[in-house]
Amino acid sequence: MNINIKKILIATDGSENVRNAVNWGIQLAKVNNAKVKAVYVIPPAGIAVSMRGEMWAKALESHLKEQGRKATEYVADVGNKEGVEVECVLIDGKTPADGIVEFASENDIDLIVMGTLGITGLSHILLGSIAENVVRHARRPVLVIP
Repeated sequence: MNINIKKILIATDGSENVRNAVNWGIQLAKVNNAKVKAVYVIPPAGIAVSMRGEMWAKALESHLKEQGRKATEYVADVGNKEGVEVECVLIDGKTPADGIVEFASENDIDLIVMGTLGITGLSHILLGSIAENVVRHARRPVLVIP
């Protein structure tokens, strides 16, 4: 088997729990001389609009964009320290799993790296975790790091 990894997508939500996946993804990129796309997905604001109003939804969207910028910049900082090229990408208006899967397919990503932290409890049973949905639907290999 000849595995050629040149493009790695590292999915991040900016949480402490994702840092292990970031480190794995950056190290894999380093040893394979690969480029990294640090991806943060901003979900659609439709639910927030219907629940709280448009002004509240805009404030939430602004907050999530700032959180996404910080999350992807963290990946870029880790990459810079290791000599790995990282491009920060914010995807707007998709569910996280759909955004990750579609971006990977459209950008010819060789490997998706992500953490296991997702929805817990009843919501997890009803919706499934982001990592599970990505593994189910991605047409690319997915490395899930606990």
